Amino acid sequence: MTGLKDRIKARIETEGPLSVAQYMSVCLGDPDAGYYMTREPFGTAGDFVTAPEVSQMFGELVGAACLSAWQALGEPVEFQLVELGPGRGTLMSDLLRMAALRPAFVNAARLNLVETSQRLRDMQSAALRRGPLKPQFHDRFQDVPDGPLILVANEFFDALPIHQFVKTEHGWQERQIGLSQHGELIFGVGTARLPDDAVPAGLSTAPDGTIFETQPAANAIAEEIGRRIADSGGAALFIDYGYLKTAAGDTLQALYRHAYDDVLAHPGEADLTAHVSFEALAAAAVRAGARALAPLTQGEFLLRSGLLERAGALGAGKTHSEQEAIRDAVERLAAPDQMGDLFKVLAVTNSGNSFPPFDSAS
Repeated sequence: MTGLKDRIKARIETEGPLSVAQYMSVCLGDPDAGYYMTREPFGTAGDFVTAPEVSQMFGELVGAACLSAWQALGEPVEFQLVELGPGRGTLMSDLLRMAALRPAFVNAARLNLVETSQRLRDMQSAALRRGPLKPQFHDRFQDVPDGPLILVANEFFDALPIHQFVKTEHGWQERQIGLSQHGELIFGVGTARLPDDAVPAGLSTAPDGTIFETQPAANAIAEEIGRRIADSGGAALFIDYGYLKTAAGDTLQALYRHAYDDVLAHPGEADLTAHVSFEALAAAAVRAGARALAPLTQGEFLLRSGLLERAGALGAGKTHSEQEAIRDAVERLAAPDQMGDLFKVLAVTNSGNSFPPFDSAS
């Protein structure tokens, strides 16, 4: 039992059951024992490997998309280049290496990293130390300075707290975490209900026991980004695993030492995530006045952006084993049965601006 689990139990005994959102917030963000505050989540030594850690090609092609977005904006002489949840700084380091091929882009960019963990900030600073731009750090997106915006968020939204509701004979009631008669953490159902108008029409006949998730924290950030883009111009890329259309299902999961784990077993020691509704993210950005382009799978995005061509150039003159490693990376990033279909990419722009490699139709 971890110290954080003890504190969660004590809180429940004092204040009552926690919502799933409250539980996620504590497990991931507790200043003393939260997963992202104390653990090394990334890479082979952590609990999961993100696309930038698989190959430099991922960050380079995201960088090419950002360069296209800057050109579509009319190449402003100053803009805010932003990453939400930059991990170890790998993606931004690769992005800037590619973008440096266009010195005017780098000269115009003001680098902003939105990161709450001081430990991760130190790692990001180290990764970018030899790069062309020095980052400014912010706790919240709202603190990013004014001006045109080019933003990247890779595996950011999946870690934001979600709410879960269970279909019962009394309607959709919030799923909570309480204590069993033996003092162990268990799931239960509270009295709070989801308003009928917040439930998709297709779920009106769902059987009892069905779980439906909402993502108000993610939607609020997407709406704020959309408002900023609508007001000041810009573009954003949201890359995450999830589904294109809002649907029922329990997607809350824990990763502990590279394996799936009981969500309640290791608070603070396991990563907690949930699948992202890209339909909801797009709707939030559009509500704020921005334009959401039809999302692509990660495989489509990378292949349209030149993944195979970049892999060929990267492998030229390399040894057989090095070329095999590059081919393996392409497969992992883009194959439908690996990251290619599970991960989606949503582009948000201001009205009238294109964003290659996305189709112009919304």
